[in-house]
Amino acid sequence: MSLSEISQAITRAEAAAGRARGSVRLIAVSKVQPLDRVEAVLEEGHRLFGENRVQEAAGKWPAFRDRFEGIDLHLIGPLQSNKARQAMELFDAIHTLDRLKLARTLARLAQDLGRCPDLMIQVNTGAEPQKAGVLPGDADAFIAEARALDLPVKGLMCIPPVEEEPALHFALLAKIAARNGLPELSMGMSADFETAIALGATYVRVGSAIFGDRVPG
Repeated sequence: MSLSEISQAITRAEAAAGRARGSVRLIAVSKVQPLDRVEAVLEEGHRLFGENRVQEAAGKWPAFRDRFEGIDLHLIGPLQSNKARQAMELFDAIHTLDRLKLARTLARLAQDLGRCPDLMIQVNTGAEPQKAGVLPGDADAFIAEARALDLPVKGLMCIPPVEEEPALHFALLAKIAARNGLPELSMGMSADFETAIALGATYVRVGSAIFGDRVPG
């Protein structure tokens, strides 16, 4: 699928769900993609991108930002505390706040820097031991703790287990967000973004369907 085809599919999914056109934003996941592919998507006019690693993003995006206005860069991969300052300076949003130590680090850095990216809390909806994220049963308390630190928590993010029906996990995430008054839901990828939109996603994350298969360095 091309960028335009995915955008059209999102528009159709919005309409099918009775949602306003433009209520869902497409994050083009540009991790491990050659610069020429990313540049081509920028040339098409897209401006919202997602990266998994701070170091990779730092080597890629400052030069693009010098050339293209309005880039909105989101961190969608795990964040180590020792990379937090660099992440806060580079990204407009971080989708992977998942532990109190990191929340405290971000709060301290926000005071130092005088700004903080929008934050989303990653919820491990499948309680998978190998996966990052706050457990669903701990989510309400963690949201409250992050808010008590004056962090700009805007929503929640999840990555459902591969072998399970994603709709169940999207519905769970939406329920947690609703009862905590959080407007943003980062959920849904190439194979299931229409389902995610039907269940309230405001951000969907699509990579290889836009750029082609990844080219690991």
